[in-house]
Amino acid sequence: MKPEALLTVHDLRITFGAAEAVRGLSFDVRPREVLAIVGESGAGKSLTARALLGMVPRGATTSGSVRLRGCADLAAQRGRRIALVPQDALSALSPVHPVGAQLAAAVRSVGRVSRREARSRAVAALERVGIPDAVRKARAYPHEYSGGMRQRAVIAMATINEPDVLVADEPTTALDEERRDQVLEVLAEQRTAVGAALVLVTHDLDVVRQHADRALVMYAGRLTELGTAERVLNRPLAPYTAGLLASLPQNVPPGRRLPTLPGAPPAPGALPPGCAFAPRCPLATDLCRHEEPEPRPLDGRLVACHHREDG
Repeated sequence: MKPEALLTVHDLRITFGAAEAVRGLSFDVRPREVLAIVGESGAGKSLTARALLGMVPRGATTSGSVRLRGCADLAAQRGRRIALVPQDALSALSPVHPVGAQLAAAVRSVGRVSRREARSRAVAALERVGIPDAVRKARAYPHEYSGGMRQRAVIAMATINEPDVLVADEPTTALDEERRDQVLEVLAEQRTAVGAALVLVTHDLDVVRQHADRALVMYAGRLTELGTAERVLNRPLAPYTAGLLASLPQNVPPGRRLPTLPGAPPAPGALPPGCAFAPRCPLATDLCRHEEPEPRPLDGRLVACHHREDG
């Protein structure tokens, strides 16, 4: 019996004028699990992540529902029950305040805590994410931190109030492989320590394989495939998922040319009729080009593909 959902998203739609960037997306996040959201640039991953925090860009119109433990007031929960680990830590941190002061402010924003207690908790949070000499580093400014240390600092800020859900939007994009692995390890440790679920937005399928319980594959603002990471990555059913996996270097025999998905994802305001992936799909038929498939249960997961509807 699967646990009751902690975070529930139903028929989420995000539009900019006539362009629909996220189109009828539904999924849930279970307690303590890691849900990875993957897909090419422009798939709507980061917009979806921001919607979970009630942080959609100005000018966007949203519909559908996002509820955290049944509560739809996401702004009231942000920083307390749900928190963001941003992609660009340098931009996320204020350049004019010491890092420790910013963490202390996060503590005081959710409860009546003395300044001394908030500062103490800020130093402890920096120590937990592995920042050496945390008392001194708490007085330093973001530009005095390395890239990896800044990313650790925003993880400390996101977890300092022990939220139920962490949302990490491409948290290792600007890091080399060694620092990427270190930051992901810290993120996993802190998530476990506070007992939080994690929504991890990434384009790196190796990260999904190593760290995720389930994977949600998005294309053109829609769900393409959703299931356990093991099933989705080892036996993809959606042609788009299969194409992404086939283009990974480790999946190509030595001496063979690396395959790529032809074409590019459509812009939100220029979607083709039918399945948005049809122009790039080797299996596309007239049905695909005229009718958009709905996600359907198959092999313990959801798949949106006409070719998979009969199993």
